[in-house]
Amino acid sequence: MPTIDLSLTTVPELGQVVRGRDQVWAVNEVSTSSLPADPLGSSGQHHLVRLSSLEDDGFGDELSVIWQIEPGTEVIPKRELPRPVAGKLDAPERLDAFLDAVRWGAVATADSQSLQAPFRAGITIEDYQLDPVVRALSMPRANLLVADDVGLGKTIEAGLVVQELLLRHRAHSVIVVCPASLCIKWQSEMHDRFGLEFRIVNTDAVRQLRRERGVGANIFTSFPRLIVSIDWIKDRRAQSLLDEVLTGIDHRRAPRRFDLLIVDEVHSAAPSGRGKYAIDSSRTKAIQRLAPHCEHRLFLSATPHNGYQESF
Repeated sequence: MPTIDLSLTTVPELGQVVRGRDQVWAVNEVSTSSLPADPLGSSGQHHLVRLSSLEDDGFGDELSVIWQIEPGTEVIPKRELPRPVAGKLDAPERLDAFLDAVRWGAVATADSQSLQAPFRAGITIEDYQLDPVVRALSMPRANLLVADDVGLGKTIEAGLVVQELLLRHRAHSVIVVCPASLCIKWQSEMHDRFGLEFRIVNTDAVRQLRRERGVGANIFTSFPRLIVSIDWIKDRRAQSLLDEVLTGIDHRRAPRRFDLLIVDEVHSAAPSGRGKYAIDSSRTKAIQRLAPHCEHRLFLSATPHNGYQESF
């Protein structure tokens, strides 16, 4: 098996821009390993590189990698600004039009009435579908139950809320919990209608992640937007992964671990009520455990009552 010559690997410097894990990062710190050279024969030393994300939807994300063994990394060379050529400058009117487009496309966090998500969605939106977005923006922490009838577009309304909170940097990480039969539907609709990439979380996805990034990788912290089956998240394997993320965190004092939780068909997680008492199901307990660790919550159901007053 051929060895890798670490001496030929370009080590990034502080302040440089690099690419890794299909994202663009800025280098915050570079530390040289104090360990001796690799006994297998490769020369050079390892370097621990601390990175911060430069992606539009990765604000605040940080990553630490061992540069020489991290696959797919590269240093992006510096690029100079283009120099204007005499006689080829745009007219002032064209510059004014460009500046107007920038202003119209900007999102003002302080203005809750100026919505941008409807203009960035590839769909025709009805007036009533904007109501959840307006209500969510008016709340310090969005906490809504959308109980529209079947076919009125609850998924669209949820997508508008997600898009608007992302644009205003009020949310970054999103978890969608839904029945297993709707996972692919949610993924395709978020991608096709709003241009948002979601990863479906299941046992195969966990195994694939561990093969790529090691056995210590946790899928709940590896991707910002996830779709989870309500029956998978109650499983002990999913709960053990959540234990790694949530254990020891007091949501009343520390920042919440996730920004936005969406539960579709939330009536299926209601306690089963028979007689005088409502009994928490495993689905109920799974949602009750996750919800306090989410800053914003959005519940969707066409039948918000399961017929038992005790469980409502």
